[in-house]
Amino acid sequence: MAATDGSNSRSRVWGSITLAAIALPGVMTAHAEEPPEKGLIAFKYLQYKDSQAVDTKYPFYDGSEGNRLDRITVKAPSLYVLAPIGRWSIEGSGVVDEVSGATPRYYSDVSGATKSPGMEDKRKAGDLKLTRYFERGAIALGAAHSTENDYKSTAVSLEGRWASEDKNTTWNLGIANTRDAINPVNEIVVDETKRTNEITLGVTQALSPRDIAQFSLTHSMGRGYFDDPYKLYDHRPRKRDINVGMLRWNHHFESLSASVRSSYRYYSDSFGIRAHTFETAWVQPVMSDFTVTPSVRYYTQNAAKFYFDPVVDTAIYPGPVGNPQFSSADQRLSAFGGVTAGLKFELRLGTWVTDLKVERYQQRSSWRIGGNGSPGVDVFDATILQVGLGTSF
Repeated sequence: MAATDGSNSRSRVWGSITLAAIALPGVMTAHAEEPPEKGLIAFKYLQYKDSQAVDTKYPFYDGSEGNRLDRITVKAPSLYVLAPIGRWSIEGSGVVDEVSGATPRYYSDVSGATKSPGMEDKRKAGDLKLTRYFERGAIALGAAHSTENDYKSTAVSLEGRWASEDKNTTWNLGIANTRDAINPVNEIVVDETKRTNEITLGVTQALSPRDIAQFSLTHSMGRGYFDDPYKLYDHRPRKRDINVGMLRWNHHFESLSASVRSSYRYYSDSFGIRAHTFETAWVQPVMSDFTVTPSVRYYTQNAAKFYFDPVVDTAIYPGPVGNPQFSSADQRLSAFGGVTAGLKFELRLGTWVTDLKVERYQQRSSWRIGGNGSPGVDVFDATILQVGLGTSF
């Protein structure tokens, strides 16, 4: 639901290889100067389901909507394969998303939601990356493609990594280009496009035998169609520049055989959104082959500068007051805070590894840091279940 995840949750190539690999069990990032010694194949199944309260009495509310709206359900099986070939490696992933349900066309007003049985869509996506390893570095070329009923996206990327002579410091530089084609089924627009160029700079530093830190900066320049064609009164600028700063720190507690993983992310864009994400996870081996990882994440953002709050005047609602150049009643662009609590179990048996992860997310306007969030937006909940199985070869 976070606005920083994209202006349209159905409009992205979800996964670079890196994102797919992180989501799968037992996948670790290879050292920049060394190719992987073994291949890996892993399967992941994800199920996502969200819902919201029906508490706010919007204009035209007739009391027949019930006390809760079941919204979007996503079922997504995916496959990841990594194969070393001498000083090279090739890796790829594929995913099929089955999406169904309903979302409000403005705010969280159920009277403006998609009517039963709701929408259904299937998204197919895949990506491929080829990496060449050198004595203290690596270069990787990647490509990704995603297609669904009303949206197609193609991306290419180039990444370079190089390490210091003592291998305690690794620098990273990456560039990417994405091209999207948008053809919504309601034909609000036809053959619209969006293009995004992105650059990332990063450094990873071993601070001690038990501590490692990473810092990265990303700048993204998007041009084209950013409106959500399925929401009313949604008209956004055709330019979106994004800046993201990420700081990660991992520490190992030798006496407990445990590790803490922590991160902070700052996000800002030309829509006027400023967001902060704090996350921490505790990785605790219970036995030699069994690990438990509880985690918690907090996210907060202010509203986009063209997001407008609901008014009670039925002569205006649900539209904006006046005739602004840009406007949106998309609750993802409102001011809110959200908390995600998760628990992951991982079991290793020889070359096999399996995991189970459950996350529960809740979003409230009142949880925003720095004051109350946007009014008139009901509490939003989501449950995410992931099951994975992988083996090396």
